[in-house]
Amino acid sequence: MHRSIQPSSDWDPFAAAGGVDPRDVYDDMRERCPVAYSDALQWSVFRHDDVMRILADHETFSNQVSRFLSVPNGMDPPEHTVYRGVIVPYFSKERVQAFEPVGRAIVVEHVDRVTARGQIDLISDFALDVSVRMHCAFLGWPEHLHQRLAEWTLRSRDAARFRDQSALAAVSHEFRALVDEMLHERRASHASPEDDVTRLLMSETVFSRPLDDEEITSILRNWTVGEIGTMSAAIGIVVHFLAEHPDLQEHLRAEPSLLSPAIDETLRLHGPLVTNRRIATRRVEIGGRTIEAGERLSLNWVAANRDERAFENATTFALDRDPSRNLLYGAGIHVCPGAPLARLELRLVLEELLQRTSGIELDPAGQPVMASYPASGFATLPVRMMASC
Repeated sequence: MHRSIQPSSDWDPFAAAGGVDPRDVYDDMRERCPVAYSDALQWSVFRHDDVMRILADHETFSNQVSRFLSVPNGMDPPEHTVYRGVIVPYFSKERVQAFEPVGRAIVVEHVDRVTARGQIDLISDFALDVSVRMHCAFLGWPEHLHQRLAEWTLRSRDAARFRDQSALAAVSHEFRALVDEMLHERRASHASPEDDVTRLLMSETVFSRPLDDEEITSILRNWTVGEIGTMSAAIGIVVHFLAEHPDLQEHLRAEPSLLSPAIDETLRLHGPLVTNRRIATRRVEIGGRTIEAGERLSLNWVAANRDERAFENATTFALDRDPSRNLLYGAGIHVCPGAPLARLELRLVLEELLQRTSGIELDPAGQPVMASYPASGFATLPVRMMASC
C-alpha cells in the first residue's frame, strides 16, 4: 500500500440509530459522497455503475478479503472457477424443484402456527425459525440442531455488529464443531452420497482430490450465513412492505403468479444484505477517489439498487420493472449460486402466508425496530395476522 496518510473519515456506517432508516443514510451517501472512506470499512462504494465496474473487474478488485478460508466467495479465478463448478449443481432447477414439497410442508406448519396466534413478532416467532428449518431440511441436518443454529445465527450477527473479534472467533469455532459432528456421524454410519447434501459434499473432488473438512466447513458456513440470516431478513422486509400496502396484498392473493417479481422488486427497495467486500490489487481511481493496492472496499448493494441513474423512480415499487439491473443476488462471476433456492423459499413463504390469511397488518400495539449495520431488515416486527376463513 502506497498511502502514507490515512484519508479523513467521510461517514460512520455504524452510526444509524434511534429510528433512523439506514437506507436514508445510504441514499444520502450515494448522492453526496459516492465513494466514501470510513475508519471501520475503509472505502464504501454506493453508485450502481461503480459497483458494476468492480463486479466486472475481478483482476483489479479481488474477493480474497478474509484471513480465513472462504469457499468460493473469498476466491478469484482460476481457483474460484473450480470450486464454483462444484457448488452450482446443488442449486440446479431439478434439485430445487425436488425440494419444493419439503419446503412447502415446513412453511405450512409454521404459517398455521402463527396465524392461530394472530399477534406475533414476525422475526423471532416466524422468520428465523422457518429459515432454520428449511436450511436444515435442505442439508439433511437433524431437528435437534434447529435451536442451536438459531442461537448461533443471533450470536454471529451480534458479533459482527459489535466488531467483537473474540466473539467472531468463538462463533467460527462453534460452527466448525457443529460441522465436525455432522461429518463424523456420516462417516461412522457409512452414509451414502444419496442420503443428503452434506454427505454429497463429502464425495466431491477438486484438483483430483476430495474436498477436505476445512473446505466443506467453509462451504456449509457460507450457505448457513446466507440462508438463515439473509432469508430471515428478506421475509421480514417483504412482510413489512405488504403490511404497509394492503392493496398489493390483495393483488397478490388474486394473482399469485406475480409473487416472484413482487418479491424481487420489494427486496430491490430494501435489500436483505447490505454490503459485500473486495480488496484492490493495484492503485485505481473510482468516483474521483484514489484507492491504493491492498485497501478494502465495501459494495453497498442497498444504495446501488436505489440509484436513480440505474432505475427510473428508483425508490418507488414497480411490479413491471425490468429486473436485469437488480443486484439483489449480485452480478458477474460471483453472482449468488443459491439464488434459485432462495427465490423458491421466499415464494413458498409468501404464497402460504397470503393464501392462509385474509390480512396482514402492523400491530399498533408494537413498534418495528430496524436492524443495525451490518444487518438489514428488522430486528423486531410486530404484526397481526387474520386467518382466512
